[in-house]
Amino acid sequence: MNQALNGKRVAILSADGFEESELSVPRASLQKNGIEVHIVTPTGKGIRAWAETEWGDTYEADKALSDASESDYHALVLPGGLFNPDELRTNEDALSFVKAFFQAGKPVGAICHAPWILINAGVVDGREMTSVHSIAQDLKNAGVKWVDEAVVCDQALVTSRTPEDLDAFCAKLLEEIQEGKHSGQHA
Repeated sequence: MNQALNGKRVAILSADGFEESELSVPRASLQKNGIEVHIVTPTGKGIRAWAETEWGDTYEADKALSDASESDYHALVLPGGLFNPDELRTNEDALSFVKAFFQAGKPVGAICHAPWILINAGVVDGREMTSVHSIAQDLKNAGVKWVDEAVVCDQALVTSRTPEDLDAFCAKLLEEIQEGKHSGQHA
């Protein structure tokens, strides 16, 4: 356990259809390092994972989005998958929640398709990021300098491509949470 991270709190915002490993692996990594993790969902009810090629386990929610505030957390994690980010990117409450982390200069991690949410939150223009290849053009169209790397960090915005990058993603996310607020993080 990392004593510098002990007592920190991180929100994982997700809806049904998240890629299971992109929630479970970061959550386990954060918890192993002494971080309290809350799964925040639009309804406050459990959400069902997509496990590569079929439906996976249901994960219980810790909070409903309406009961969560950026001020309760030190960082935000957005797992990918296809269904989850597609739902959240059209949810105005989710977009406001995400944007608040950027406005506060707090670390945000997004993997796979999750940058779709960031596009709709209006927080990616001028940033350097990565993602799953299928949404690279979406990010470029939103003003992102897209690069094909396992993990990219631009002023506390940590992005990765796929579950194969989870080790690098988790390591960089932990580093950014330990560093705390970043004045260069912006909305």
